[in-house]
Amino acid sequence: MSKDFAGKTAIVTGAGAGIGRATALELAKRGANVVVADIHADTANLVVAQIVNEGGAAIAVAGDLAEQGVIDALVATTVATYGGVDVLVNNAGIMDDMSGPHEVSDELWHRVLRVNLTAPLLLTRAVVPHMLSRGHGAIVNTTSEAGLRGSAAGTAYTVSKHGLIGLTKSAAVVYRDKGIRVNAVAPGGVATSLEVNVKQDSMGLAAIGGYMANVGRIAQPEELAAAIVFLASDAASNISGAIVPVDSSWSAV
Repeated sequence: MSKDFAGKTAIVTGAGAGIGRATALELAKRGANVVVADIHADTANLVVAQIVNEGGAAIAVAGDLAEQGVIDALVATTVATYGGVDVLVNNAGIMDDMSGPHEVSDELWHRVLRVNLTAPLLLTRAVVPHMLSRGHGAIVNTTSEAGLRGSAAGTAYTVSKHGLIGLTKSAAVVYRDKGIRVNAVAPGGVATSLEVNVKQDSMGLAAIGGYMANVGRIAQPEELAAAIVFLASDAASNISGAIVPVDSSWSAV
C-alpha cells in the first residue's frame, strides 16, 4: 500500500468506532501519525493498540469535544508529540431524537449543535495556525445526507449538518490561497454504532419516516473512510469546498 501520508500527522475525531475508526486505521496504513480522539478512552485505546500492532504510529486523546479544554488538550498533545498537524478529520457527531422544531428541547438542541457544529469550528480554529505555519493542510468534515435535505433526521441534527456544510465552504474560500483545503463527505446510511434515541410520538418522526425508503444500500464504514482519506490526500490537491455524497445515490433521488 502507498505510504502517501508518511511523515504527516492526522487528528481524527470520533475515532473509537465506525467511520472514525476506519479512517484512523486507513490513514495509519498509509503512513500517517494518527491521533485517535474519542469521548470513550477504552475504544480509543483499542484503536491505537491495533494501529501500533500493525506497525503504525498513534496516540489516544479522550474527552468530550463539547468542552474547550478538551480541544485545547487534543491539539497541544498532538503538536507536542508529532510537531504539528497536517490533517484534521472532524468526524465526531451525535444524533438527535427525530423531533420537529416545536418539539426539540433546549438541552438536545444545544448538545447536538455543540458537538456537531461548534466543536468542528473550534478544532478548525485551533489547527489552522499550525497548518498555516507549514503552508499546507487538509480538513475533512463528516456532514450527512441530512445536511443536503430536510428529510433525513430531526431538526437539531439537520441544522447542525447544514451548518457544517456552511463551515466547510466558508473555510475553503478563506484558506484557498494558503495551502489549506477543506472538504466534506455526506454519508447516507452507514453501519455504525451511532445511537438514535427516537422520540416515537414526535411529529418530526412521522413526517420524516415516509422519505426513508430512499436511503438505498447501507454503506460500511470503510467506504466512507476511503472517501475521507482521498480528500485528505495529495491526490485531491485541486479539490476544496466540495461536499461529496457517499450515499448510494440517495442525494440523487
